[in-house]
Amino acid sequence: MERNFGEREDSNAIEEDFRLNDMPKKQKFDAYFSADVETDGPIPGPYSMLSFALVYAGRSNGKKIIRPENYETSFYAELKPISDRYEQEALDVNKMDRQKLVISGSNPVQVMSEARKWVVAVAGDAEPVLVAYPLSFDWSWLYWYFVSFADAGSPFGHSRCFDIKTALSIKSRLPISGAGRSKVPPNLRSTREHTHNALDDAIEQAEIFANIYEWNGTNV
Repeated sequence: MERNFGEREDSNAIEEDFRLNDMPKKQKFDAYFSADVETDGPIPGPYSMLSFALVYAGRSNGKKIIRPENYETSFYAELKPISDRYEQEALDVNKMDRQKLVISGSNPVQVMSEARKWVVAVAGDAEPVLVAYPLSFDWSWLYWYFVSFADAGSPFGHSRCFDIKTALSIKSRLPISGAGRSKVPPNLRSTREHTHNALDDAIEQAEIFANIYEWNGTNV
């Protein structure tokens, strides 16, 4: 069993650190959470989510993003598989020991309920928004798991999400089909390695997200 909570979960401390006092009061904010999942197949239900990470990636009123000083505010868990089905190709990529997780993985009901409470606590008075690149895969797994196992459903509602791939497509004036990670300009990339560890990749993705959010885009 492995679950890791970031060291700082107090939303008031986070707001102070991120200089929200410099922003106008009584505005509506989004709190962004960079998400990454590792699975043993293509879809939830028949297959299982083996690990996931949520990393606090900053907040915004729609005009300016306030980045965290670091990415230590995080939630990571490794889960017990929910079915016997798996695809070896998926395990070859993420290098996870599925047989070990059958024995020692965390209960999805407990983990997803804890993750929901953690997101709500960190977001404070802001609205939690899930961020991923691309969004469709990570969202489908996390939404399904939250709805299926968390005691109060998804902390992101049914649609509070941000697709970094779409943002890159719009700002770089590329088609969605040509806006994969390899098309991220060098100045917008993270210095971190993409390891297929959910926590590592969620942190890497959080940096890319903030860079693209602040980028003025390509002038044509």
